[in-house]
Amino acid sequence: EVQLVESGGGLVQPGGSLRLSCAASGFTFDDYAMSWVRQAPGKGLEWVSAITWNGGSTYYAEPMKGRFTISRDNAKNMVYLQMNRLKPEDTAVYYCATDPSITAVRSTPAYWGQGTQVTVSS
Repeated sequence: EVQLVESGGGLVQPGGSLRLSCAASGFTFDDYAMSWVRQAPGKGLEWVSAITWNGGSTYYAEPMKGRFTISRDNAKNMVYLQMNRLKPEDTAVYYCATDPSITAVRSTPAYWGQGTQVTVSS
């Protein structure tokens, strides 16, 4: 059974940083691309970032470029999202997601975690 468990969310002031983590289990981690997707209050899902199975390529939605960094540790079955210069509009539930396909993980990932709340407020 595929399991994705996010952690690291919380309350942070504008301009601050957070690092989200996602622990993966139940599948061959280094066969899968990984993604982060978020949902702000009252809004739809928004893809944030993705990384290929070996970390060789990374992708970001335009508003996150230069502020967010996705990474993975295949030895630990972990994926991370380092978020810097956070803005109030980054407030959302952040989900870790996975799919064997780098294309699908950026649009309709097959598997999702339960999410972690990030609130950016003074």
